Amino acid sequence: MKCAMCGKHSCQKNDLDNAPANCPSLNMAKDYVAEAYDEEDLLIAKTSAIVESMGYGKNTRVEEIMDFAQRCGYKKLGLAFCMGLSKEAKIFAKILESNGFQVESIICKNGGIDKNNIGVAEEEKVGKGGFEAMCNPIGQAEHLNQANTDFNIILGLCVGHDTLFMKYSQAPVTVLAVKDRVLAHNP
Repeated sequence: MKCAMCGKHSCQKNDLDNAPANCPSLNMAKDYVAEAYDEEDLLIAKTSAIVESMGYGKNTRVEEIMDFAQRCGYKKLGLAFCMGLSKEAKIFAKILESNGFQVESIICKNGGIDKNNIGVAEEEKVGKGGFEAMCNPIGQAEHLNQANTDFNIILGLCVGHDTLFMKYSQAPVTVLAVKDRVLAHNP
């Protein structure tokens, strides 16, 4: 599979007769959606398509997240955020709440656990020599799982921390913004 290198995009054009020989679409069963998508998956897929269509080129990511959550019937939203984006998390939570959502939020440094506890040596820390709280994405997921959120939103979690959060979240997850310290979170 080399979809990133494909210039034909036969899948998007419904022109599989002219697809490259290694196109994954050629091996996909005609009734793939019926076999692979459960009821929740179908709701998410359909709602995503509608949100895309209704707000295409005019709605911000925040507006799309709220539209999506509303259309899916998600009322209790979880916000897993990076401490470095605390100001933005507060603003975003207020926006969600003012639009009728209940928001549960959890910061990355929850638990106040030193990085030494996961085997990070002093010379491997950002601030060398002393306590440095580790990010605790599994703890973030567990807190939101216990809060029984309908839908979780990631705001600026680090690479890998976002992976662990998504792995352990029981609710579906989307991303508002990614962590990119060099490019102001704008990769």
